[in-house]
Amino acid sequence: MTTILANSDVLALDGLFSAEELRLRDTVRVFVRERIKPNIKKWYEDAYFPVEIAREMGALGLLGMHLKGYGCPGRSAVEYGIAAMELEAGDSGLRTFVSVQGSLAMSAIHKWGSEEQKTTYLPGMARGEIIGCFGLTEPTAGSDPSSMATTAVRDGDGWVLNGAKRWIGLASIAQVAVIWAATEDGVRGFLVPTGTRGFTATPIEPKLSMRASIQCDIELDEVRLPESAMLPAARGLRGPFSCLNEARYGIIWGAMGAARDSYEEALKYSLERVQFDKPLAGYQLTQEKLVNMLLEIQKGTLLAIHTGRLKDAGVLEPVQISVGKLNNCREAIAICREARTILGGNGITLDYSPLRHANNLESVRTYEGTDEVHTLILGQHITGQPAFR
Repeated sequence: MTTILANSDVLALDGLFSAEELRLRDTVRVFVRERIKPNIKKWYEDAYFPVEIAREMGALGLLGMHLKGYGCPGRSAVEYGIAAMELEAGDSGLRTFVSVQGSLAMSAIHKWGSEEQKTTYLPGMARGEIIGCFGLTEPTAGSDPSSMATTAVRDGDGWVLNGAKRWIGLASIAQVAVIWAATEDGVRGFLVPTGTRGFTATPIEPKLSMRASIQCDIELDEVRLPESAMLPAARGLRGPFSCLNEARYGIIWGAMGAARDSYEEALKYSLERVQFDKPLAGYQLTQEKLVNMLLEIQKGTLLAIHTGRLKDAGVLEPVQISVGKLNNCREAIAICREARTILGGNGITLDYSPLRHANNLESVRTYEGTDEVHTLILGQHITGQPAFR
């Protein structure tokens, strides 16, 4: 079986990685195989996020791994992408934790925070000892953050925040929340210790997707903060958008991890399941499904690698991230659904991964910009005509 799965790398994409990158991949792959895959069925069924895994991931250098200094691993964009791919082969919810912690909350502090804020939070967050969340989306402002209703008003030498956020990952277990709010000076970011009076995070339940993960509603009721809570360098929507692009980049890789795991599950099953006196893999229709899945996984992985190399070279443009996020999410969810058909009725159980991956990807394709939003970003790029309104 190992040889058969190795034959799936028909373009020899492994040859595009350095020895160090392959060592990282193998390390994360072993972690996923030993720590996540044996447990994910129960975690998903019970809608349980294993909080203890945060420190384990920190010890592996997976939190804020693309950030430099302040105890962060300082790995390359490609290395971060490789880790995202392997983690999402386990489950989107576990990869999402790494993304919320590192690409959103830690990136916001690293990019826009004061020196004191960085030294206070980043080392502990990199170790998984401090968990952060990122509050941008609101009940009435998902794809349109410019209509943000959460406000921050000056009060003496501090601020008072009021409003609500929705679909905020990790908020109920976080120690610090990055909250974006409208001020007289435009949108600004604030670091809110979650124990602050007036801050309430409530998990959203029940969910049909991302069940081994936590998403919350946040209520901000007269939350009082000192001036030092503001992220001093973030002004306007450029602040949160820069963090969203970090998260979107990781999704380009992660979605292909879910797709690859679904394909491998279907391939293995098709070779073992005998119908009409021969394995399913011996039928032309099955082979067509497997080939179509493999083609898109290879192309999507090649797209992720190219995007990562551009990012490491410092020349990656936001519109190029939209290409990867739109394409790889769209193809990954189709692959997972097709893989389920090879599994037949057995594929609707949690004994097999494709339908779980497909359900998770319904969330992944929605957050950090829906298909529609990324389509319009690309449409504006190629035509010069904005069509958002």
